[in-house]
Amino acid sequence: MFKINEGLLNDIRNRFEHVDHCPYQGHRVFFENAGGALTLKSVVERSAELAAVPDNQGRDNPASFELDRIIDQARADVRCFFGAAKGPVFVGESGTELLFRLISIAVLEAPEGGDVVGSTLEHPATVSACARWSKIANRNFIHVPHNSETGTVTVEDYQAHVTKDTRVATILHTSPVTGMAVDVLGIAKFIRTVSPDCYIIVDGIQHAAHGGLDVDSYGIDGYVISPYKVFSRHGYGIAWVSERLGSLPHDSLIGAPVDQWDLGTRDTAAFATFSKVVEYFDWLGGHFTSSTDRRERIEAAGKAIHQQEKDLTDAMLYGVSGQDGLAAMSEVTVIGGIDNPLREGLVSIVVEDKSAVEVVSALREKGIRVHARKNDHYSGNVLTPLNLEDCVRVSMCHYNTEQEVAQFLSAVQSIVGK
Repeated sequence: MFKINEGLLNDIRNRFEHVDHCPYQGHRVFFENAGGALTLKSVVERSAELAAVPDNQGRDNPASFELDRIIDQARADVRCFFGAAKGPVFVGESGTELLFRLISIAVLEAPEGGDVVGSTLEHPATVSACARWSKIANRNFIHVPHNSETGTVTVEDYQAHVTKDTRVATILHTSPVTGMAVDVLGIAKFIRTVSPDCYIIVDGIQHAAHGGLDVDSYGIDGYVISPYKVFSRHGYGIAWVSERLGSLPHDSLIGAPVDQWDLGTRDTAAFATFSKVVEYFDWLGGHFTSSTDRRERIEAAGKAIHQQEKDLTDAMLYGVSGQDGLAAMSEVTVIGGIDNPLREGLVSIVVEDKSAVEVVSALREKGIRVHARKNDHYSGNVLTPLNLEDCVRVSMCHYNTEQEVAQFLSAVQSIVGK
């Protein structure tokens, strides 16, 4: 039901800039989506259009009125995309900056004492914020060990570390290193049963492009994304907070509304370009449901995206178009295991006797864009327990094709054959 056919896939690809051609390299396959997805043509056009407007919000002129309207519409679009009926929506410098802001407020303003809990799977943005602010607030920072074999963290993992004294908890929705999703709903529900008033903040930066969001069902207090990983552009992040977190004391101008989180005059194009992203999901979902409800169309798009990316990762693992899959290559190790239902459009591999940098360079020469993750402050939390110095991250999105996967597999086979 949610299968993207060849005709629709062509339509999808036509909506993105540089889908198969780099302006600096020429023809290439783009499997570096976790580092920043392709950008919608509509986003580029809208961004350029608003960059030329000299007016700002809050003035008495027609241009300013329109900018106010665009921002209000975008906030509504974000809530629809997130599945969040209420609560402040705002933009910031980046997803990382917003995670720091949300975590700092939750840690500083929660009742005294108690613990801050997060997993070892999480991105350093979350870990660094928790470490810094829990020390300032004199709280314990507890690390929930993730499962290195599966590349994820579970409800059971959290159970041993969450208590009635847990004041703040963080959850990573999907790992940008292993590509594995986390059961946010289940973990948040468990935390609520043990510590009902805990502030729960979720890093959705890697997940947002891959399978749909349903924030209201999670029972959380904060969710952060980076739009450049969801088909928009660099230069801003988006956050949603619950009404109770949104009303806590936070950086704001004296006399501003209690739930105002925006600081200074915001870039209207940041809001407007994300509206274009939501329009795209709406358009895509319309191919899979006849519903007139926008949220239902967005949900349908998420299911179609998830199915397409599962087909692509299955092709990469098990083979396609006569090419052996990674599972058949004895020289290749797949992080998180071959048969892992939690995988979201990403396969990280290690090639025997070759560094990740070597493999990435060799694939670049064959016109395939991937990325090396190293045992550093970004990926050491995942690679160190596996005794790995690095890995090659191959990250796909729904606009990629099985033909591109076959080209990748052929290239890997030639590299390991050497």
